[in-house]
Parts: sequence; structure tokens; C-alpha cells
Amino acid sequence: MSRPPATILLGDDHALVRRGLRLILDGEPDLTVVAEAGDGVQAVELARAHRPDIAILDIAMPRMTGLQAAREMARLVPDTRVLVLTMYDNEQYVIDALQAGACGYVLKSVADRELVEACRAAMRNEPFLYPGAVNALIRNLLDRNRGGRTSSRLITEREEEILKLVAEGYSSRQIASMLVISVKTVERHRANLLSKLGLRDRLDLTRYAIRAGLIEP
Repeated sequence: MSRPPATILLGDDHALVRRGLRLILDGEPDLTVVAEAGDGVQAVELARAHRPDIAILDIAMPRMTGLQAAREMARLVPDTRVLVLTMYDNEQYVIDALQAGACGYVLKSVADRELVEACRAAMRNEPFLYPGAVNALIRNLLDRNRGGRTSSRLITEREEEILKLVAEGYSSRQIASMLVISVKTVERHRANLLSKLGLRDRLDLTRYAIRAGLIEP
């Protein structure tokens, strides 16, 4: 008896992109899209509700990035395999995605050719990386072995969450409500961010968040 199709959650803030991806995936007999999310927070909520086999997440989503959502899914729905689908051909993003729990990294520019293959690799519990990403990981490993550059984080995961929300224009009170922490805690994290990053104000934080890929310009 044939196995049922692998269930998939799509997370991308552009409805047109989700529609195109759905056409590709639903056209395969062994894959089916069961839910769509327009931001990272919704993606986590739908992952908890549907428990999909695979979650395909864009990096630059509102409220919570794809990498932040991947970390949450690794904690809350560990059986869901995460694939990062992005326009960013960036070695640090590849490393961050794998550290966040993703099992694959696919570029949007070749999604029509590689996304189905990546989903099937995920269902076999195999990693999927495009060739440039493999080279990036090898470079990173060699640098570590030489005692050179490391991938240590400049800011904590909580600070990254708050940085993204500040850059998206949320007030300290709104952020405190969304993250279920006190306003004073939000303000302390914000002050730490300014100090660590050598920045002065919200505008500087927003510019930094854009450069870091936490929000789109």
C-alpha cells in the first residue's frame, strides 16, 4: 500500500509566492500543502496545530523571521522537518539556518527545480544544500579548525527577536505583550542592543536589522 503524501506548511509573507509554491508542490503525488502562513508567528502556530511533516520557511517574514520560527519549531514540533527557502545566497544564513534546526536551504531562484527534491530529501531524513552552501560549510569548518573565525552570536536570540520587532515599528508595550515579558525587560534588552552594536536610536536599529536580513527594506 502506498504511503500518504507528506504534509507541508508554507511560510512566506508574499501570497503570490505561496501560490506559486503550492502549485509546484501540490502537483506532486507524494506532497500536499495543508497550511499557509504569512508571518513567522503564524507559521509556528499552524505548525503546532497541523503537525506537518515539512515546514518551508522564508527567512525575511514579519513578526518572527524564518530562522526564529525554525528554532521555535525545533522546540515545539521536533518531528517537523524545516526547509529554509530564501533569496539570500549567504554563507552565514546557511550556517544560522542549520544551527536553528533546518535540514535544508533552498534558493528561490531555483525553487522550481530543487524544492521538490529538497522535500523528498527531508522525508528521507537527509540534508539538502545547494553546492555553494556546501562550500560555505567547508570554509567555516576549516576556519574553525585553524582557530580562526567562529560563528559565535553577537546578540542573543531574545535580543534578535526584540530587534526585529523594534525595527518593524512596535512599541515597547506592544513587544512586551507579544513576547509575554515586562516593558522594563524590553527596555533593558533594547538598551543592551544599542550598547552591543554601538548604535544610538531606533533608526540605527532599523538600519542594522535591514543589513542583518531581519526585515526587508
